[in-house]
Amino acid sequence: MNPTRKRRLVIVLLVVAAAVVAVGLAVFALSRNMNYLFTPSQVEAGQARDYRSFRLGGMVKAGSIQRSKSSLEVRFTVVDADGSMPVRYDGILPDLFRDNQSVIATGHMDGDHFVATQVLAKHDETYMPKELKDAMAKAHAGQHVDAAATPETMP
Repeated sequence: MNPTRKRRLVIVLLVVAAAVVAVGLAVFALSRNMNYLFTPSQVEAGQARDYRSFRLGGMVKAGSIQRSKSSLEVRFTVVDADGSMPVRYDGILPDLFRDNQSVIATGHMDGDHFVATQVLAKHDETYMPKELKDAMAKAHAGQHVDAAATPETMP
C-alpha cells in the first residue's frame, strides 16, 4: 500500500471514529435531559425510581397547600385516583396554582416526598397537554370534584 493511500485511509477512519463519538455523546446528553411524566400512584409503585429527574402530574389536593411565613417554600400534595405525593417547592408559584387544579412539577425524589424545581399550573379550561390529559383522565375518574365549589368558577 502506498503512503498516500495509507494516509487517506487513516484520515477517513479518524473522521468516522469522530462521527461515532459525536453521535454517541449527543444521544447520551439527550437521554440524560429527558423528563418523563409520572402520576403519584406510578411513583408510589416504583416506576420512577430509575430516573434522577422527572415530572409529577396530578391534581393539587384541596386544603393541602401550606406556605412558609419566612420564605418562598410551599408544601402541597399532588393526587391522582390511586395515590398521593407530598411536594416541596421553593419559589414563586404560577398565578393559576390553587386547590383542585391540574399541576405538573419537575424535580426529584428526596426520601418519601418530591422536591420540585419548577411548577406549572393548568393554562385554562380549553388547553391541557395530551400527556397530562391522559394521566389526569384516570385521576378524574376516581376523584370527582364539584365544579360549583372550585375557585375556577369564580369571576
